Amino acid sequence: MHPTARRLIPILAITPVAAAGILLNASTAEAAKPSAAPRPAVHDAADSTKEQRVVKQFWTPAKMAAARPLDLVRSRGGRTTATPGGGRTITLPAPGAHAVKRADTPAEPTASASPTQAAPTAPATPTPTAQAETPAPTPSPTSPAATLSARSPGAAWTAGGTIVRTEGRVFFTYQGRSASCSGTAVTSANKSVVLTAGHCVKLGGAFHTNWVFVPGYDNGARPYGTWVATSLLTTPQWNASEDMNFDVAAAVVAPLNGRRLVDVVGGQGVAFNQPRGRQMYAFGYPAAGPYNGSKLIYCSGRVFDDFLVSSDQGLTCDMTGGSSGGGWFLGFSEATGTGTLNSVNSFKYNFASYWMFGPYFGPEAQAVYTTAQNQDAT
Repeated sequence: MHPTARRLIPILAITPVAAAGILLNASTAEAAKPSAAPRPAVHDAADSTKEQRVVKQFWTPAKMAAARPLDLVRSRGGRTTATPGGGRTITLPAPGAHAVKRADTPAEPTASASPTQAAPTAPATPTPTAQAETPAPTPSPTSPAATLSARSPGAAWTAGGTIVRTEGRVFFTYQGRSASCSGTAVTSANKSVVLTAGHCVKLGGAFHTNWVFVPGYDNGARPYGTWVATSLLTTPQWNASEDMNFDVAAAVVAPLNGRRLVDVVGGQGVAFNQPRGRQMYAFGYPAAGPYNGSKLIYCSGRVFDDFLVSSDQGLTCDMTGGSSGGGWFLGFSEATGTGTLNSVNSFKYNFASYWMFGPYFGPEAQAVYTTAQNQDAT
């Protein structure tokens, strides 16, 4: 590798186990409008009742607990492969060679990509205990004002609110290994959409299998059940070449016990084509040390533009593998736990583990969301 090589580490976690399930959370009504962006890639997942039952049964507590980080290497040519100890890397060319092409960086929305936003959705009932497969542990009393900060590089979320229902762990099988990411249930027309990272639904040229979403995951507890994906969607750029500037995806999940995801846990708001450089909160379930995937972790601060090889935005954040796909929020309220999803955890540079990067939510991400929320979830 050339001395100027740089490595990007996708923040997912994985275990050497066979097939597993992954699930993604809700989508918004505003994005139901047609988009001029290229059509997203749509992949059928567990789209029959029998398949959904098999996927759900596969994910035992032991298999979920066993998920561990998988290291992925990204070559100069754009190929992504798994290695037993590297990270996803991008090799920068030697001096005088052709430079790595950056995607256009839309600092502000344009007339053809106007800002779009949808408000959060409250659950139909406040405590859907009928869905619980394992009860959540009783939280110890905390003082949000004393324990939380508007600027945090990484800490356990202790303030409760909507976020502890809408954020969750994603589990799936990747090349025979059981893996985990994070995802967010968002407001959507079909009340069944989870937004996450592109590499949390497809990597190495193939879509993941056994895909499930566990909202409110807490130290092994699944208080709102295990939701099985019926379809997985990603941007055409990620689908074709795993372009990190478009590392965005969605999952449509099947109803559980006759109820839809957003009716049970609620849905966060979602926005596209927004100004850059704003204050944001990021959430996820990091599973690589010093974390173990058992708790919801958050970071917060003002984001900045990546000045290296991507057109993503960065945030000071020490979350690790397994947090990929976790939501980044504008206008987040610590009092209510609600906000507007505007990016997801995507990658880190191996020489700057204190920064997390997430893709800009432009027309391509909006097209993924719009298509997902118009899918039939049954």
